[in-house]
Amino acid sequence: MRDIEDTVHPVDAASVLALLRDRPRILALGEPTHGAPDLLRTRNALFRELVEQHGYRTIALETDCLAGLLVDDYVTTGRGDLDDVLARGLSHEWGAYPGNRELVAWMRAHNEGRPAAEHVRFAGADGPLEISAAASPRAALVALHDYLSARVDADLLPCTADVLDRMIGPDDRWTEPAAMMDPARSVGQSAEARELRLLADDLATLLETHAPQLLAGSTPQERDRAHLYARTATGLLRYHFWMADPSPARMTRLLGIRDAMIADNLLALAERGPALVSAHNSHLQRGRSTMAMWDHPRLEWWGAGALVSTRLGDRYAFVATALGTLRDQGVEAPEPDTVEGLLYGLGRDEVLVDPRGPAALHRAGADGGAALAARVSPWFGYAPLDPADLAETDAIVFVRDVPHR
Repeated sequence: MRDIEDTVHPVDAASVLALLRDRPRILALGEPTHGAPDLLRTRNALFRELVEQHGYRTIALETDCLAGLLVDDYVTTGRGDLDDVLARGLSHEWGAYPGNRELVAWMRAHNEGRPAAEHVRFAGADGPLEISAAASPRAALVALHDYLSARVDADLLPCTADVLDRMIGPDDRWTEPAAMMDPARSVGQSAEARELRLLADDLATLLETHAPQLLAGSTPQERDRAHLYARTATGLLRYHFWMADPSPARMTRLLGIRDAMIADNLLALAERGPALVSAHNSHLQRGRSTMAMWDHPRLEWWGAGALVSTRLGDRYAFVATALGTLRDQGVEAPEPDTVEGLLYGLGRDEVLVDPRGPAALHRAGADGGAALAARVSPWFGYAPLDPADLAETDAIVFVRDVPHR
């Protein structure tokens, strides 16, 4: 235990950054379960320090990137009502989490009276996707078409707004909940959907081929949003296409496409400046992600963290969060031979851990036949750390006992 004691630090921004080679462009804080109040409070405190003391100017959450524009408008301008902003601006019903409410309210208070250059901005990192459905591409396609039609010759547009509207059709055919379980119920490979993929590609290409003209005729925020609309439209149409795929690889493709959309959003934020992101560990880790879903006992894909890390290298940092107990979901004290059990044995409520300590013990145990074991969760909503991923983790925030709600 002495070796582990030497790797323990307080959970604060200075200690996190001290474990990293350089200040990363993207600092990602993962979580092993969604909505746990103690974990959100720890996240909020850490993010506040990183903004106030270390110059981070964007906070991104695992929520709809288009809906998140409403939250960004609120925290930068004060427009709107907080309750409405949380209800409509945070997907997955995450606006109901007190920790998320506190974060958004703090961001608005931080920005009040400050010049725009010192504002902390909000971003949704996820696509407009739910576990049971994907959004219609209408919002992204129409917004992109509107942006371009106001700035380039009409003859260059691949279609008119009316044609685009007719091809999209009723939104409810895109959001059909049964399509997630039954590919035959998806509209994603219809003739109209295939044509829309080509149109979306043409619109996105116009954005690139006319960049000098658009640069001169747009504000930075307008350009950022146009590129967000372009990558969201193309990503959504790609996602819908593969929702209609009946092959055994269907779910693996969908998980990979979703994380590719998250990765593209994070890379865009990195171009704007240093950013913080909070999402599930499985989205942000560098190693291959795995999960069980419905009739798939084990799905594997490369998550957004793995994709971003290949592009940014050391400018991407991943801090995993782990927990000891989540008793109201049947997650009791961890076995002592797991990563969580090792940290639980420290007896501290909350610590920051240099993962090189546990990783060294895992390697030494593997050489001697007693490596750390992977913890098994009795509840599907909590994902323990895999000791095999320690070597690719920059830091661990460990919270000993966590009431989920």
